[in-house]
Amino acid sequence: MQKLYTISLIVSLSMATAVLAGCATTKLTPQQCQAQDWEKRGLADGEIGRSPNYFGKYLGECAGLAGKQPNRQLWEQGRQEGLKTFCTELNAYRLGREGYQWQPVCPTEQRIKLENAYLKGRNKYLSNRAYDYWENYWFPHPYHNPYWYHHPYFW
Repeated sequence: MQKLYTISLIVSLSMATAVLAGCATTKLTPQQCQAQDWEKRGLADGEIGRSPNYFGKYLGECAGLAGKQPNRQLWEQGRQEGLKTFCTELNAYRLGREGYQWQPVCPTEQRIKLENAYLKGRNKYLSNRAYDYWENYWFPHPYHNPYWYHHPYFW
């Protein structure tokens, strides 16, 4: 009984450590704040759809350091360039299909077509989720499915 308690305690502590490690954020080091190419950082942030408000995170991380401070103008130039990659109909569809939330960071003249593409992908995601739910509800294991040869994984 004591051995079972010890094993469950070790497993619980391991899982708690893994969860806490997953919540850790990566902060910029002082060396990164000083040597950062803010245009490249902005490009990377734009390619993943970060909002202009995200720059405040860099200001907070690099505050109080002697030397080079974050350059908002260079970062914004890079971000605008990165948004050209992010703000495509294919990417909007992919984000919806994979179940991600839509972030309204794209230029206003593109928003309608991008939101339509996102909604098409989102509908595909939701219909796949519903299909998977009902398939697993009625036939939790493929070998218990009397119609297993119709299963899409066996085509």
